Amino acid sequence: MRQKDKELVEEILEGEQVGYAYIYLQDGTKKQYVFDLTANNIANFIGTYQSGVQKIILTDMLDRLILDTVGGYIYNCPNQELCKAIIPILTPIQTGEAGVQEFPLVTRELFEEYSWLEDQRVTAAEISML
Repeated sequence: MRQKDKELVEEILEGEQVGYAYIYLQDGTKKQYVFDLTANNIANFIGTYQSGVQKIILTDMLDRLILDTVGGYIYNCPNQELCKAIIPILTPIQTGEAGVQEFPLVTRELFEEYSWLEDQRVTAAEISML
């Protein structure tokens, strides 16, 4: 794993609510990402992937629904306070009044590779203490 990738994952893990993003493309394929699910990041994620996708599902680390979209628009958002925080950021992005901002984001595959490496380090440290 590259040092830059490791630092990016660690930056995400320092966030408030790390979660998963599932993008279902029009061609039937699925992409998975991991990022800190702040209102700003969610709005920019949806704005980035709003076209060419069938739906987007965001969940917490336990795979509980945070929100989902259909056609680039929020369809279901159980936490209405979060939804109220996302909409003022997302609307200007969707109307073209504002551009998408970059934020820390990694593929689920890269995130799991990092987690596996961390597990190995912890196990090695525990074994060395025996």
